[in-house]
Amino acid sequence: MTIDNHHFPLISVIIPAYNADKFIQKTLNSVLSQTYENIEVIVVDDGSEDSTAEIVKRIAETDQRVVLLKQPNAGVAAARNLAIEYSKGDYIAPIDADDIWYPQNLEKQLKCLQQSDSSVGVIYAWSVDIDEADKLTGGFYNSAIEGEVYTSLIYKYFIGNASASLIRRVCLEKLGGYSSQLKEQNAQGCEDWELHLRIAEHYQFKVVPEFLVGYRQIINSMSCNYSAMAKSHNLIMTEVKRRYPEVSNNIYRWSSSNFYIYLSVKSSHNSYY
Repeated sequence: MTIDNHHFPLISVIIPAYNADKFIQKTLNSVLSQTYENIEVIVVDDGSEDSTAEIVKRIAETDQRVVLLKQPNAGVAAARNLAIEYSKGDYIAPIDADDIWYPQNLEKQLKCLQQSDSSVGVIYAWSVDIDEADKLTGGFYNSAIEGEVYTSLIYKYFIGNASASLIRRVCLEKLGGYSSQLKEQNAQGCEDWELHLRIAEHYQFKVVPEFLVGYRQIINSMSCNYSAMAKSHNLIMTEVKRRYPEVSNNIYRWSSSNFYIYLSVKSSHNSYY
């Protein structure tokens, strides 16, 4: 049976992986179990020193949709950009190597995007926080913000994480991929926020109001590198403020306050007092 690419376009799933052998199999299983099956899954091993590459190779031998690329350690932005460069799909679906998707994530996000006009560049779904055993921890992201979201996105990264969105390829072709400059300044952690801000300058956003993403919270993950994340946020907002000085200072202050409260709560949960 031939696939009607108008109704079943290729989605390129991109996964940066650095020393991810503890969770990469769970992540890939969740991707390969999606109800929407016309996908390619590009995993970029970002100079891992564990068995990440071996696990991915083993899975790729049983499912030809999986491709493994390798690079010396260059950071999450460079890894995602390499995957995007290699990819062929009209839609890009990022997921981090320790997160999971629930089965209908891609199907429902794609349906929402296909029912939208070309002004919509990003669809995002709701997320729940999970622990190392996939158990719910109580945290969640359930924003209803849609349309012209730029100012809202300055105030808060309401999408929640890097694994919750589906992006039209044309957005990345027009605006470029993830910024590697944050890593160069030892400020990793908000690359997805920065990308979505750039997209929001030109495209609208829509939400699928369902919990379709499991956002894993583990000690020593990127999401626990709080000093780097704080610096990342500061650099991004400094640049946004330079470009949009007409935006009220209160919004930037609220953004910093909101983000630092988020980091404080996460630090406390992980005993990083």
